[in-house]
Amino acid sequence: MDLPGIEVRMVDRCGSTNAVLLAEGKPDVLLVAEEQTAGRGRRGRRWYSAPGAGVTFSLSAAIRRPAREFAGLSLVAGVGAARALRALGVAQAALKWPNDLVVGGAKLGGILVETRGSLAVLGIGINCRRDDALEARLRRPMAALHEFVAVDRNRLIERVARSLLEALAMFQAHGLEPLRGEWERMDAHAGKRLRVRLADGRVLTGFARGLDGDGGLRLQTRSGLRAVRSGRVSLANKRARPA
Repeated sequence: MDLPGIEVRMVDRCGSTNAVLLAEGKPDVLLVAEEQTAGRGRRGRRWYSAPGAGVTFSLSAAIRRPAREFAGLSLVAGVGAARALRALGVAQAALKWPNDLVVGGAKLGGILVETRGSLAVLGIGINCRRDDALEARLRRPMAALHEFVAVDRNRLIERVARSLLEALAMFQAHGLEPLRGEWERMDAHAGKRLRVRLADGRVLTGFARGLDGDGGLRLQTRSGLRAVRSGRVSLANKRARPA
């Protein structure tokens, strides 16, 4: 892979590529695993990674921005990954706040960003072939890359990693703001009525109104415009009223 300045490592199997790079504490490393036995997603949810079913990798970087801006890194990674997928021919690749890659409402991939001090590790998982059994077990629609484009997995990893590095360079220089508009243009839920379950169990409903300056999801509710920092997002019932 042609990624100047990046140490590229490939392994057949590991627990979690994110965990390995966090433990090593070294920036500018791309770690690719054919299979992850302890892959995880946001809030500790398990990420399923069967051999040959997709691509899973992590990229480490030293972040030269204030720590308060780190919350925007999953959005930065989303822009980079979606850019690459569109360039490869997945024209409808879109983003679901805060960390999903989707096509037509079905999940194509996910992003997990973890930090330790100034080190950030950006984990990416993309489904390459369909797994009907997994879709039934998760009870949610899943998309697979082969449904849209034929691409070698190594080429996919290189293109996504290169795009991640470009998005990170923009973030390092200028913060989230230059990338915010691009994220909003790829927002799968733009203008739609959403239901957000917050960490404390409360539920908000309202219309998606893009991102605020820190990367929070702006939600137009009956009581006004709210910025959501964390929560589980889904489309609201059409008859639901904003709360």
